[in-house]
Amino acid sequence: MNKRIVVTASIFGLLAVVAGAFGAHGLKPYLDADKLEVWHTAVQYQFYHVFALLFLSTIARTKNNLITTTYYLFTVGIVFFSGSLYLLACRDLLGYSWLIYFGPVTPLGGLLFIIGWITLAMAAFKTKAA
Repeated sequence: MNKRIVVTASIFGLLAVVAGAFGAHGLKPYLDADKLEVWHTAVQYQFYHVFALLFLSTIARTKNNLITTTYYLFTVGIVFFSGSLYLLACRDLLGYSWLIYFGPVTPLGGLLFIIGWITLAMAAFKTKAA
């Protein structure tokens, strides 16, 4: 088990629970259905990749640069993908219309997720089975 990966996953997991509860209870009166759906998507993908990080920590016992690369791809992917969606969902509420320019960050985060899944598979093939 890799402690750094578990701590990162724990922090992102905590934030996902808080964001999910905040979206369901705190933002519901202020955001329309479309923006709440965007918020929900951000929470959903953040959770998916928290679980991916936790799985990654179990195969991180061996020295493998692909595992480190996957860790960074998933971590930055969460920040870019989910983070940009959180901001975009709340841009009108915050009064920051310029946040529309964060739109291209979301697909970049998605691309990092895709590459992360590819490097995870490569890491698994490279890791010697017990």
